[in-house]
Amino acid sequence: QVQLVESGGGLVQAGGSLRLSCAASGRTFSNYAIGWFRQAPGKEREFVAGTNWSGFNTYYGDYVKGRFTISRDNAKNTVYLQMNNLKPEDTALYSCAATRVAWTTTPTGYDYWGRGTQVTVSS
Repeated sequence: QVQLVESGGGLVQAGGSLRLSCAASGRTFSNYAIGWFRQAPGKEREFVAGTNWSGFNTYYGDYVKGRFTISRDNAKNTVYLQMNNLKPEDTALYSCAATRVAWTTTPTGYDYWGRGTQVTVSS
């Protein structure tokens, strides 16, 4: 079992920044690839960013490339999502997820999920 807890969400104006954290406990964190997803009301969950077990390889959804950066610190059992130049359309519940298999953009490919942290971007 891996337990994931997100933090760092909040209300920010368009153009602002937030850094989300995904803290893990349980089994060896460095064995897991991590993905960030988001879901806005009335919309499907969508892939935001992912990183492999080492953090060396990272991947992004097209709509966040150049604005968001995913990183991980395995010594702290934490993955971060730095979000810059936020837009109102980034408003959503952001969740992190873990998988022993390689990262994927598909939510069903992940075994463990956090409860999420709300990000609201005002115009």
